[in-house]
Amino acid sequence: MEEEGEDSMAEEKILLAHGSGGRLTQNLIQQVFLPQLTNSILESLDDSAKIANRRGSIGFTTDSYVVKPIFFPGGDIGKLAVCGTVNDLSMIGTTPFYLSLSLIIEEGFSVELLRQIASSIHETARSAGVEIVTGDTKVVEHGAADQLFINTAGIGWIRRGINLSGINANPGDQILLSGHLGDHEIAILSQREGFHFQGELRSDCAPLNDLVEKMLDACPSIRCMRDPTRGGLATTLNEIASMSNVGMVIEEEKIPVRESIRGICELLGLDPLYLANEGKLVAICPPDEVERLLEVMKDHPLGKDAEIIGRVTDKNQKKVILRTLIGGHRILDLLTGGQYPRIC
Repeated sequence: MEEEGEDSMAEEKILLAHGSGGRLTQNLIQQVFLPQLTNSILESLDDSAKIANRRGSIGFTTDSYVVKPIFFPGGDIGKLAVCGTVNDLSMIGTTPFYLSLSLIIEEGFSVELLRQIASSIHETARSAGVEIVTGDTKVVEHGAADQLFINTAGIGWIRRGINLSGINANPGDQILLSGHLGDHEIAILSQREGFHFQGELRSDCAPLNDLVEKMLDACPSIRCMRDPTRGGLATTLNEIASMSNVGMVIEEEKIPVRESIRGICELLGLDPLYLANEGKLVAICPPDEVERLLEVMKDHPLGKDAEIIGRVTDKNQKKVILRTLIGGHRILDLLTGGQYPRIC
C-alpha cells in the first residue's frame, strides 16, 4: 500500500518547458539559482550584466544555443549565436566588441557542415563589427549531444549617460516594437516538422546593435530595451512590468504580425505574442520622445515596420493587459509551459 504523502515527496525533475523562457524558467531562476548565486550585479536580471569600472561600465553577457535544426531559412546556429550575444549586450546600451565561442560537438558530425557554420559565424561577426577573440571545443560521444551546441560570451563598453534596465519603466511611458512578430519560431518550426506552408518563411535573425546605436543617438533617455526571444513579446513585457512594478496596456491592432504568420498560428493553435524572435526589440521611452524615436526606427532596415504598441500605467501593477481587436480586454500572462522547444 502506498504511504500517504509519497507522491508529494517525489523528486522534482527538469522539463523541456523549464527552458521556454516563461513561468517555469522564472521559477527555476528564483528558486534554484538566485538563492545560491545572487549578488548586486546579478540581481538586476537584465539581459546583460553591468560592471562598474574606473573607465566607465562594462557590459557582459553569456548564452547557449541548442537550436534544431541547426540550419534554417534565414540563418543557422552560428549566425544565431553571434546575433543573440550582440543583441543581449545592446539591450543595456553596450557597444559590443569581443565575443568568446565554445562548441560542444557530437562525434560523427560533418566537418564540412562545421566549416559552413564557422564561415557563418565569421560573416555575422564582421557585419556586427565584433571579433571572436577566444574559444574552446569539446567532442562528446555519439548520442551525448544533438549534433552541435554553442556557448558564447560577449563584452563591450556601455555608452556613457545611458541607463537601460527592466526596472526603469514609468507610468506614462510608451512601448515600441521594432517589427513583425513570430518570423523566427515559425521558420524553425516549419523546417523541423516538414510543414510546407505557402509563402516564404525566414527567420528574422539579425544583429541589432546598429539600430540600437541610432536609437540611443536620437533618444538617450530610453528607459528600457529587450529583445523578445524565448517566451516572445508577452513574456518579455511581463518581465519588465514585474521588475518596474507597473502595469501595461497593449493595443492588439498595433502589433505587427505578418498575415502568413497569423494564419499559421491559427492553424496550429499558437499565439504569435508568445513566439520567439531573434531580430526584434521592445523599447520603452518617455512620451515626449516617442514620435522622434519611432521615426528613427522606421528609417533603419531593421526597424522599418516599427509601431507604438502600448503604454505603461500605474494600474494593474505587474500585469500586462491586451486591448483586443473587438474592444475587449484580456490579461497577457507569462508563457506557461512551452509552445515548442529548441528554437534558440
